[in-house]
Amino acid sequence: MAELNTVARPYTNAAFEYAREQGSLDQWSSLLSLAALAVQDGDMDRVLSNPALTAEQKAELVIAVCEKQIDAAGKNFISLLAENHRLALLPEIAAQFGVLKANLEKKVEVDLTTAYPLDEAQQAKLAQALSSKLGREVTLTSQVDKSILGGVVVRSDDLVIDGSVRARLAKLAEAMNS
Repeated sequence: MAELNTVARPYTNAAFEYAREQGSLDQWSSLLSLAALAVQDGDMDRVLSNPALTAEQKAELVIAVCEKQIDAAGKNFISLLAENHRLALLPEIAAQFGVLKANLEKKVEVDLTTAYPLDEAQQAKLAQALSSKLGREVTLTSQVDKSILGGVVVRSDDLVIDGSVRARLAKLAEAMNS
């Protein structure tokens, strides 16, 4: 995983800088997401793994899938990836591009796990509190997990705030055992 991050980073940075300069971050984000989905498809993966195909042919296949969302610079980017045998990096490039774009736009996606469903007002209040704490616009994705017993678990990138009853009970048990 770390190797994919490292190898994908220069391609991501180049695409991001170009898209930012051109004012086309949304277009490039959509293009990279679509291309990433294409190369992850099982049938496409088998075709792209075929050693009989040239890099140009592989690039043309991915470009054909992205036909409606791709411009000349996008075609050049896909061709470059194909020439360097890096089409498999597209999912990682798309993910890294999304993070860079969110950082630039001061946005963050937060996964929220609760023991019971929250209503809209509760979610809005929690999103507002997280937004002020993180200094970014927060988009919540909520899920229910009854095994946490109560409280909430908040996850965003490297940040994890575990305010669940289950975690508190585990800490109490650890303290009692030591």
